Amino acid sequence: MTTEAKKPVLRILVVDDELIVRESLGAWLREDGHNVDVAESARKALRMIAQNGYDLALIDIKMPTMDGLELQTRLAEAASDLSIIIMTAYASVDTAVKALKNGAYDYIVKPFDPDELSHLIRRAQEHRSLAVENVRLKKTLEASAPRIRIVGDSPAMHRIHELIASVAPTDATVLVLGESGTGKELVAAAIHAGSPRRYNPMVIVHCGALAEGVLESELFGHEKGASTGASYHHKGKFEQADGGTIFLDEIGEISPQVQVELLRVLDEKRVSRVGGTKPIDVDFRVVAATNRDLVAMVKEGTFREDLFYRINVVAIDIPPLRDRPEDVPQLAEHFLRRICVSMNRKGMSFSDEAMEALKTYAWPGNARELQNAIERAVVTGRPPTVEKKDLPRYVTDVDASVGAVARARSLKDVEAEHIHRILEESEWNISRAASILEVDRGTLYHKIKRYGLERPSGHDG
Repeated sequence: MTTEAKKPVLRILVVDDELIVRESLGAWLREDGHNVDVAESARKALRMIAQNGYDLALIDIKMPTMDGLELQTRLAEAASDLSIIIMTAYASVDTAVKALKNGAYDYIVKPFDPDELSHLIRRAQEHRSLAVENVRLKKTLEASAPRIRIVGDSPAMHRIHELIASVAPTDATVLVLGESGTGKELVAAAIHAGSPRRYNPMVIVHCGALAEGVLESELFGHEKGASTGASYHHKGKFEQADGGTIFLDEIGEISPQVQVELLRVLDEKRVSRVGGTKPIDVDFRVVAATNRDLVAMVKEGTFREDLFYRINVVAIDIPPLRDRPEDVPQLAEHFLRRICVSMNRKGMSFSDEAMEALKTYAWPGNARELQNAIERAVVTGRPPTVEKKDLPRYVTDVDASVGAVARARSLKDVEAEHIHRILEESEWNISRAASILEVDRGTLYHKIKRYGLERPSGHDG
């Protein structure tokens, strides 16, 4: 047999009822530098596997009492990381296919060519090494990847934790509902992080921030020359999410025309680029989110009923922060720690009066508004304590009765008031307000128009 320097030494078990095969194979493989044991029956092989660790087993397909296929199944149960090569004197395609389906690495037909066998064993070892390295890399990724933490110990949040844990390992489509600022994107990220797709990308699309023509190109891609300015091939978000998750944020904002194409893509798992003629197969998981009432939109005819049922397989409804005030202290402490780290502030804490003000306020902008208020307090306050006077005035100038009033108001009124207040505080600087609200400029313009908010004279934005 051929020899090569520094070849890996394997522990190999040869199982064959013919003495001549066992002796010749054992001699060849030992000449190649491997450690080799032999067994004349399947039952002896099972005993040896239980007592010793092997990297590779060469198994004859035709043996008395227990054949090679049955032994292969038993060995896979006893040693799942064992590589198996089937030996047969019968060049039967059916037998070979069955062995490969059962998990064998490959098969070889008797009589053997020693060089061919050496090459096959080297390939099996390379395959095994890659599998081991893949497992090691996955463990490293899991250990180093940041954990997605959704803060909250209220009964409602416990239910959300349970839903995420239940749905994440599946490929089910998820619809995340909730007001602006409740953490819908965080829930989507937690679902992706807990799924088998976590080693592939999570692609985020803010549907409300893009005009119809732009959104269609962003989602599905376009071919060169498909439209004015399309001077190159563009891979859409669905193609970018191949193997991973696509998060369709603000899905309630998409136009009826894009809804039709989106439904087709979700049903077929095939994308046709704008200006293209050849459909592209894509493997993705969908998580969608909205702060709008899709049921009402279906009744109004502004959102397709079939698309709604397609995305509403599993719904996760995040309650507003005003409906779970018991989560405010934990969220506040979480944001304070994170903000202090980013600003290199050490050991800050809330005074009792500051925490009471945070617990009393109704938080129409939800967790996002809470985070912004704490960030502002850290910037303007003096360590080591966040005092009540460091918090925004709109937080400290309210009493508990305001919270009750806020709970009775509609989502539209609460969101409109919150956006208007941020615009006033930022002097109608759209870029600054969009940054505080953590939305795109296009989304903010859309909401200003939707809620009829008017810019005071003298503000240029």
